[in-house]
Amino acid sequence: MSLLGTVTRKLPPLILHPFAQSTGRDKLIQSSRASLMMQGLLPAGERPSEELDEALLDGRYHEIRMLFYVGRDLMRWIEQCLDFASTDALLRDTGVRYQSFASLLIQSTPAKVEEKLRKWGVSDYRSIFMRALGLNALFAEVPRRGDLTDEFIRNYYRYADQMFQCRQGQAQFPDINNMDLDFELYASGEYSRMLERAWEEQ
Repeated sequence: MSLLGTVTRKLPPLILHPFAQSTGRDKLIQSSRASLMMQGLLPAGERPSEELDEALLDGRYHEIRMLFYVGRDLMRWIEQCLDFASTDALLRDTGVRYQSFASLLIQSTPAKVEEKLRKWGVSDYRSIFMRALGLNALFAEVPRRGDLTDEFIRNYYRYADQMFQCRQGQAQFPDINNMDLDFELYASGEYSRMLERAWEEQ
C-alpha cells in the first residue's frame, strides 16, 4: 500500500531541453578520442600531447555547459515539486525538502521515465543528473571557460559528484522513494507540441 494512501500523486512533469547542439556534440566526440589517444587506446599519430590535452579540455568544458543547463531543468522541476507538496496536506506533513525530490529523481526514477531516457541514448542518467545538480549547487550562471582552471575542467565530474553529495547531506530529509509518486518526462519540443494540441482542442 502507498505510504500516502491509495491514490497515486502525480508530480509536475520533468521537461528537459536538448542536451547538446551539433557543434557541442562534435567537441564531445573529439574530446573522447583525445582521451583515448592520451591513454594509448587509440593511435595519436603525430598529434602533440598539448593538442590532445586542449581537445580534451575543450570537450570537458562543453560537458560542463551541457550539464549546467540540464541541472537548471532539474532544479526547476524540484522547485515545482516543492510547490506541489505545499498544497497537498499528506505530502506536506512529511516535511519534504529539496533533497527528498533529488533523491526520488535519481534513486527511484519511474520505469517509464528510465525507459524514455534509454530510448534517447542516455544510459547513465543517474550520473548525469547528479553532476547536473552538483554544478548548479556551485554556479549561479554557466561559467566562462577562462573562469575555470584546467584542473577543474579536467576533473569536473569528481567535483560535481562531491557537490551533489554535499548538498544532499546538508539537512535531514524524509525519504519519499517508497511513496506512491509518479511523474512524466518530456523533451521541451515534445511538451510544447502537446500544449499546442491541447489549446487547439479547447
